[in-house]
Amino acid sequence: MSMRFTEIGQQLRAYRLESGLRAEEIAARLGVSRAALYRYEKGEVIKLDTIKRLAELLKISPLSLLGIGVEYYNRPIGYFERVRQIEETADQFLQLAGPLCYLTTSDAYDNALGEAFEEIADQAGGERVAMRSMAEQVLGILAARKRMYAMRRPSIIAMVSLPAVQRLIEVGIVSGGHMSDRVRRMCRDVAMSEVENIATLMETEPMGLQFGLLAGAPPSSSFKILRARDRVSLAINPFRTDTHPGVQTGVAMITGADEAITAHQRVAEASWRESIKGQAGATRLRQLLNVASPVS
Repeated sequence: MSMRFTEIGQQLRAYRLESGLRAEEIAARLGVSRAALYRYEKGEVIKLDTIKRLAELLKISPLSLLGIGVEYYNRPIGYFERVRQIEETADQFLQLAGPLCYLTTSDAYDNALGEAFEEIADQAGGERVAMRSMAEQVLGILAARKRMYAMRRPSIIAMVSLPAVQRLIEVGIVSGGHMSDRVRRMCRDVAMSEVENIATLMETEPMGLQFGLLAGAPPSSSFKILRARDRVSLAINPFRTDTHPGVQTGVAMITGADEAITAHQRVAEASWRESIKGQAGATRLRQLLNVASPVS
């Protein structure tokens, strides 16, 4: 088997973040320096014995660390980091998920998330510092994904759920947790602005970016197919970008298995055929915006 050490290093970083262990802790348990651990993450040659010990420490299969089989992530931070890595080389994204496509959202969306997450963390008592740190890390990874998209401009086909969009307009981009009235109003204003942005994109149809609205029941799962020149990855995601990472539970999966990708591709193609596109989609979104109740 030809070992691609750069990819092993990328997955090591994602699993390290997933574990919640500091780099110093992992390095000490392995008996290596922190600098050596970072070199592994950057793609330096790593011995099989070290891979086995790392896998045992991170409580994963050595095969997962080698990029064989299915990768599982129990925390948003590990999953979002791994998706960021895959997006660095992918040329096409096919997404079926929720009310928005994160990569096309505005800076105002990220700013609102930051303020909302900060207020939610402030209510966490003894967990406040950990909640803040977790949110800062995740928001940093999300921002890096958006910067990469802005530089590379891969093509995106995004299908969003009309019922999910309607709920987004009603409650705002962040729901749950204690927030001030000011932040709640901001989250709702940002939600309406992001929906208007999607409507504009559907109307103008910029090159390499297509949206479709799914009018039926919201999809039972969210997934993304990422195509690069030499590989295809399927990412199945239970985690939302607009929910504090400290209060989310679920298991995300990433795989390159042909049968899994083919099955999800069929679902995506059928959904795309049934979706509302172009001017018709923009009109439906603006109808939702027009009937939205005013902010009290």
